[in-house]
Amino acid sequence: MNPLKQLAETGQAPWLDFVQRDLIEGGELARMIERDGLKGVTSNPSIFEKAIAHAPEYGAAFERFVQHGDHEPMAIYEHLAIGDIKAAADVLLPVYQATNGRDGYISLEVSPYLAMDTEATIIEARRLHKAVDKPNLMVKVPATTAGIPAIRTLIGEGISINVTLLFAVPMYEAVAHAYIDGLEHFAAQGGDVSKIASVASFFVSRIDNVIDKQLQGKIDAGGDAAMKPLLGKAAIANAKVAYAAYKKLFSGAKWQALEAKGAHSQRLLWASTSVKNPAYPDTLYVETLIGRDTVNTMPPATMDAFRDHGKATPDAVEQDLDGALAILKSLEQHGISLETVTDDLVIDGVRQFATAFDQLLGAVAVKRSALVPVNEATIEADGALKAAVAEASKHWLAEGTIRKLWAGDKQVWTGADEDKWLGWLDIVGQEHAHVGTLARFAESIKAQGFSHIALLGMGGSSLGPEVLARSFGHKAGWPQFHMLDSTDPAQIRTLEAALDLKKTMFIVSSKSGSTLEPNIFLAYFKSRMIETVGAADWAKHFTAVTDPGSAMERVAQHDRFAHVFHGVKSIGGRYSVLSKFGLVPAAAMGIDVETFLTHTAHMVKSCSASVPVDQNPGAQLGLLLGVAAKQFKRDKVTIIASPGIADLGAWLEQLIAESTGKLGHGLIPVDGEPLEDVSVYGKDRVFAYLCLAGDEHKGQAAHVAALARAGHPVVRIMVRDVMSIGQEFFRWEIATAIAGAVIGINPFDQPDVEASKIKTRALTDAYEQGGSAPQGEPVFRENSIAVFADAANAAALGRHNSLSAYLKQHFGRAEAGDYIAILAYIERDKAHLAALEGVRKRLMTHRKVATCLGFGPRFLHSTGQAYKGGPNSGVFLQITTDDAHDLPVPDHKYSFSQVKAAQAEGDLSVLVERERRVIRVHLKDVASGLKDLAHAMEHAFH
Repeated sequence: MNPLKQLAETGQAPWLDFVQRDLIEGGELARMIERDGLKGVTSNPSIFEKAIAHAPEYGAAFERFVQHGDHEPMAIYEHLAIGDIKAAADVLLPVYQATNGRDGYISLEVSPYLAMDTEATIIEARRLHKAVDKPNLMVKVPATTAGIPAIRTLIGEGISINVTLLFAVPMYEAVAHAYIDGLEHFAAQGGDVSKIASVASFFVSRIDNVIDKQLQGKIDAGGDAAMKPLLGKAAIANAKVAYAAYKKLFSGAKWQALEAKGAHSQRLLWASTSVKNPAYPDTLYVETLIGRDTVNTMPPATMDAFRDHGKATPDAVEQDLDGALAILKSLEQHGISLETVTDDLVIDGVRQFATAFDQLLGAVAVKRSALVPVNEATIEADGALKAAVAEASKHWLAEGTIRKLWAGDKQVWTGADEDKWLGWLDIVGQEHAHVGTLARFAESIKAQGFSHIALLGMGGSSLGPEVLARSFGHKAGWPQFHMLDSTDPAQIRTLEAALDLKKTMFIVSSKSGSTLEPNIFLAYFKSRMIETVGAADWAKHFTAVTDPGSAMERVAQHDRFAHVFHGVKSIGGRYSVLSKFGLVPAAAMGIDVETFLTHTAHMVKSCSASVPVDQNPGAQLGLLLGVAAKQFKRDKVTIIASPGIADLGAWLEQLIAESTGKLGHGLIPVDGEPLEDVSVYGKDRVFAYLCLAGDEHKGQAAHVAALARAGHPVVRIMVRDVMSIGQEFFRWEIATAIAGAVIGINPFDQPDVEASKIKTRALTDAYEQGGSAPQGEPVFRENSIAVFADAANAAALGRHNSLSAYLKQHFGRAEAGDYIAILAYIERDKAHLAALEGVRKRLMTHRKVATCLGFGPRFLHSTGQAYKGGPNSGVFLQITTDDAHDLPVPDHKYSFSQVKAAQAEGDLSVLVERERRVIRVHLKDVASGLKDLAHAMEHAFH
């Protein structure tokens, strides 16, 4: 007779510790039930990893599910696994029915990531129970301290449980009491306890594996020869003691009362029954553990071995209990603590299952990546940096940090308030669910014949829409996009000259509604619109994007703006491009927002909590940036973007600088820098090359290749099409958050931007009271240029008799690892940009340091944070000018020129307070002043 079938005669149920689709669909599972008397099936993450990652029969189902709608790896795994579990449950259902619910079960494990979280385990078990919806499902819950109360709760709700990772008898006793307590609760609620089953999975061979190594080590070290007979005995002895405890636990009046109501005892299930030591018989952990009311779940090889030559000895587990106790006592006497071993095995078991789950999800992620359109990225770095990033990845994987990030655990960063600023993680799905609102808004803009859209905003409210507008270009039949993020009067005049106000919709973007610039932009164009269309109709030309309850919302509602859209309070400005702050302007300019979000969602899922760090594109980029800065002092993130997406660099500047530059640490983004010989670049750089497919610039590509050959870290990202720019928004958002965690800062605050705002506000308040701007004395004048410096910087510069000498001395302070930043409070136009790029190039080639160029006050809401709060490695040149033509700010006593001057002064004073190397040059006239500055630079560095 088949030895497996003989097990039934001894009172033991053989279960299979394996599941795979072809086992079910090919009929082998049904044959095993018939041939072997198989009574149930168990699964775990390791089993599913081998099945889904390597078995070919999953390919078609995998592909169909992903192509029907993209999903993150966890959802894909669950879809496939639950499909197998349901199918196996159907095959096993006759066994379940024939045994009145004693056998015929298939097990599905809660995520091992939740092993130490009671509430999360309960929620997950309920969800899996509902998703499978089969009476013969057992949900596997680990026997951790957090698992015990979860088991009690779930049994009390009528959910059958397979308690896994049991090693110690005391923990088993706690599990059994939790089961009995749960049954009593369920019965008290009127539940039918006969419909509940549970097994306590006692892991066997792992105990011998550990204890044998300890014994052999002692023997090899010349220990007592009496230890040798203990080899291979500990696990069986432990199991025998557990079985004795089972018989005691499930007897007596308390249990008999439940049994009378139809309750099933919680059987011991012997798991991990394959031998790990080839010297032991391959059926060792089956033959010695046969007992009434037990289960032995065997992997296929062990089951084959027992079928072939196993011996079914009744009540083997009850034989020589005294001998088992003696073995355990002898182990203690020889200095081997079973308690320590079993405690460690639980921890290691959780870790092994989590590792297997990581491998499973990683394999799913790899398969998924071949099926979904995600921008491809490659990272080149030297061996030392690669090794450091790999080590960081290993640590993040072991700690589950990417999952903690997605769960909103502020301890990923500094433990401050980071958890309150993570709304951007889920915003793409939320916006996609309500995309119809944006589509209707877009159609209304088009239907009303607006020919211009003018965005009034600063920083995160403006830079993202600017990227979209310039990358997508003007769409025929839709309004032309314009943006104002400067208080420079000439900039405002230039914008107004480009608009037909009667056909313009202004979008006022301000999260809080208290930001100075959008408010005075609104005041100015409200006044102009009233002059143009009248007091009754001006508000029809205004849309607000703001947070709920903000001052801007109150203004918009009071004045009856045409539209009011809400942002999300838990999303900071620089992370807001994929929220209404970016999508409202996108819709207005004719971008297909639904398609855009669909493309973006592919990256969101690629960076999700269920994608292990080594397969997670956002995590890999973030770890590279953080590790390169922290361990290798490569903190200058130099952005090179192909012409079609060149403006992406300005958005990245704000995201990176404002997020990471604080507390003396951080990344300094470098955008738009001229391409120079490789010898110009120091060892403080990481290069990011973003290329739009079909837009490759040969010079850029060759330059990047040369940089990589020279040993610089290079990140290459191929953006599939303009619709896929959103993928880079999200990749870099999560990468920046991760880099911030590595560096050790809060990436969601901006304390030094606020410091500058406070200084500015004090000056504008003084203007309102009739005051004037402080007038300092220059340290030097030449032609139409005056040089200003505080006492410390003036002393460091010394006295000179030419502008070029001052500039040479000032920029000569920039050393290896430093950077130079030009901060120009002038109109941002092509002529001024070209003039300053010339200055920048000269400084870069002669000083061989990274160079940055920002136009004020635009950069204040961007790189200004890093300049003031980041590492003190910057050398700054602030440029101010007398404005030829000023503009008044309606309803205020100050003008736009005065506001800009206050912003420049506030900026400079905070830089000085932070002991930065900074001077100001003031130009009487912009055009001639820039020429004089360029001439002086040429003389200083030639």
